Amino acid sequence: MSRQLLTFAVVGVVNTAVYYCLYLLFLAGLPYLAAHVLAFLLSMVGSFFLNARFTYRTRPTWRKFLLFPLTNVTNFLITTAGVYVIVDVLHAGSRFAPLLASAAAVPVTFVVSRRVMLPESTA
Repeated sequence: MSRQLLTFAVVGVVNTAVYYCLYLLFLAGLPYLAAHVLAFLLSMVGSFFLNARFTYRTRPTWRKFLLFPLTNVTNFLITTAGVYVIVDVLHAGSRFAPLLASAAAVPVTFVVSRRVMLPESTA
C-alpha cells in the first residue's frame, strides 16, 4: 500500500501539472470556473490511465473508466468550493487557487479510487 500511495502522489503531481497548464491555457479565454471545470475533466481522463498503469497496475476497462469519475466527485466538489472561496471570498486571485484547493482532496481521492480500480480482494 505504501508503494501505491507514493505512486498515487507522483501521478497526482503529474496530473496536477497537466491540470494547471490546461487551466492557465483555458483561463486566457474563459471565466475561471469554466477553465477549472474543463481542465479538471480533461486531466481526469489522463489520471485514470496513469493510475491504472502505474499506481494500481491494473488493466483499464470501460467499467473502471466509467466508474472513475465517481471517485473524483469529492475531489471536484472540494476543489471547486475551494477555488470559489479563495477567489470570491478571500479575494486571493484565481491564478494559484486550484493548487491550494486541490491539496485537501488528495487523501479522499486515493481511498475512493483504490476501491474502484482494484478488485475487492486486494483493496
